[in-house]
Amino acid sequence: MMSKTKYSEKAQDKVGKVMHEFKEGKLKSSSGKKVTSRKQAVAIGISEAKEKGLKVPEKKKSK
Repeated sequence: MMSKTKYSEKAQDKVGKVMHEFKEGKLKSSSGKKVTSRKQAVAIGISEAKEKGLKVPEKKKSK
């Protein structure tokens, strides 16, 4: 079994709130355009959590 990356409880909440905005169609990128990709929405949630100093694992490095 692979180890699952650990996000803090508050970081998970932040990503959850961003995903909720995305599902309602209210999430916008920094350029002001509507976010249409699920991956992009998750990335925004993670980066916002990082900005607040919440525990977010390091980005995977490709070999």
